[in-house]
Amino acid sequence: MIDTFEEHAREYDDWFDRHEMVYRAELAAVKSLMPKTGQGLEIGVGTGRFAGPLGIRIGVEPAQAMAEIARNRGIQVVRGYAESLPIGTASFDFVLMVTVLCFLRNVLQALLEATRVLRPRGHLIIGIIDPDSPLGRSYEANKEKSKFYRQAKFHRVSQVLEWLDGLGYPNPMICQTIFQDLTDSTGPEQVRAGYGTGAFVVIAGQKTALPLPLGRLNPLPDP
Repeated sequence: MIDTFEEHAREYDDWFDRHEMVYRAELAAVKSLMPKTGQGLEIGVGTGRFAGPLGIRIGVEPAQAMAEIARNRGIQVVRGYAESLPIGTASFDFVLMVTVLCFLRNVLQALLEATRVLRPRGHLIIGIIDPDSPLGRSYEANKEKSKFYRQAKFHRVSQVLEWLDGLGYPNPMICQTIFQDLTDSTGPEQVRAGYGTGAFVVIAGQKTALPLPLGRLNPLPDP
């Protein structure tokens, strides 16, 4: 899967220019739940499209071609994988992961690693495509046509919330955006609380408790 992002990094990055209104809405949704202060890390920083505008100066990215574009945007990129972060324990006040979970082989291990590098009472912010939303169902039905999403696994919001609860993030905040088909999004999209109708969902939780043992968490894929 990494090979696709190595070979098509520029095409991936151009998507944000072609869908400017969607991109702005996703940025607004993430920003609405992101801490106003503190040092942040983006896991799966990609080409820096989120880290840069959001003021996150450090990212982790396995695809070298993507990382180079991010570095050109002023991001300090560390080569590595979400499941085994080359980052010290309790190093950051918040961690951001945008459309990363769907590409991971071991989501739970990645979330444990994100929790490890957070300082006490740090925040974990996750952006996902909601497969139960109208547009999310279209993404799922047509993902074989996309070189980027062909191998993706879109996790339900309820599953992500279950994982976060077990990892010590009770009562997270949730918002959603992107309510129109991408070809119809020619104007600003709203950011609304909750989930279920917006294709892009942001979940933000604060680390308040010790995580459960890994075996107590449900690693099974969504039904």
